[in-house]
Amino acid sequence: MINNTQFKISGTGCALIDYLYNPVNFNDADFKRYLSKNPGDGGWSPGKLVFKEEFEKFSGEAYMQVREKITKGKQPVALNIGGPSIVSLIHAAQMLHEQNAEVNFYGCKGYDNGGAFIENRLALTPLKIGSYKTGKQYTPFTDVLSDPDFDCGNGERVFINNIGAAWDFVPSDLNDSFFESDIVVFGGTALVPHIHSSLGELLKKAKEYKAITVVNTVYDFLNEKQDPSKPWPLGNSVESYKYIDLLVTDMEESLRLSGTNSVDAAVNFFKSTGVGAVIITHGSNLLHFFADNPLFGKISHTVLPVLEKVMLEIRQNPEKTGDTTGCGDNFAGGVIASIAKQRIKNSENQVSLINAVAFGVASGGFSCFYNGGTFYEDFSGQKAQQIEQYYREYLIQIGR
Repeated sequence: MINNTQFKISGTGCALIDYLYNPVNFNDADFKRYLSKNPGDGGWSPGKLVFKEEFEKFSGEAYMQVREKITKGKQPVALNIGGPSIVSLIHAAQMLHEQNAEVNFYGCKGYDNGGAFIENRLALTPLKIGSYKTGKQYTPFTDVLSDPDFDCGNGERVFINNIGAAWDFVPSDLNDSFFESDIVVFGGTALVPHIHSSLGELLKKAKEYKAITVVNTVYDFLNEKQDPSKPWPLGNSVESYKYIDLLVTDMEESLRLSGTNSVDAAVNFFKSTGVGAVIITHGSNLLHFFADNPLFGKISHTVLPVLEKVMLEIRQNPEKTGDTTGCGDNFAGGVIASIAKQRIKNSENQVSLINAVAFGVASGGFSCFYNGGTFYEDFSGQKAQQIEQYYREYLIQIGR
């Protein structure tokens, strides 16, 4: 480590309660009745998010009654902290347990049982709270309908979201302490509308404070609904991208952000924006990344597989499988943790993006072994110990 100054990560974005229903049969006739027919129409589609209000307009039915029918009246198998921001930050904090580092979250919850639940569960994690505002509305929540047999056994989810108190979180709620960080992370801000629309200005401010900036995305249903023919915006304009050191997105989101219909075209679009680096995940399929900035150096468009060890264990031990909820969020958290570890070790050297991707792959793969996105440890370092094994296996798999 270069000095005794504590390495600081601050993040904001989507944080909510996940109610996980598993299993739900996506091939059931009752489920298929509510499938989307056109982009942004309010119907549900595997892997995507829809807002409760929009679903009710689409279906003409009360969502809670539909949920009762689709889940066959079963209770959720897990109630967990969810959301691309807070889940990735919890994971990063768990991975940095032996480092001189702290990870902080800034967000908004409701003054209700949901807010109390999040507070209680966060106390079981090493994540610190920079500021957790209490809004006027209910705590945001998402119902996660999970079919582990979908996509030839790879599994997939449908998300029904309620923004709630996230409407009350605004840029002025992010104080100077948020920006005075080594890494500033914006996660799933499409579900925190006022932060999302101001991303350009917020990213620029973070760069003025010399922070590394990371953005990990979520399906942007608000902009999809507004105009499904246009690319999704990040902030007010494409200028936002040049203030991003690393963008982590999935395949569907990358195509909609770029307004293209292929990964190669999406990569070319992102390169044209001046973004520092991009990682594009694709579930159990190949992932893509490139870089061109001082932090990571210049890396051409590279493709890597998922972790074979995880896929093998799932096939051999179906009872060990949890669900795929939070795989992408834990992937992002693993990448963030790896960047932090490398900078703590030597703040002058470039960061190995390939090693960061590898740690992300191990982190995302491991999350398939438990329900929900957040893993609650029995002791500090428990999760890091287990993921380290998968990380080493993956480095061998890709010849590193």
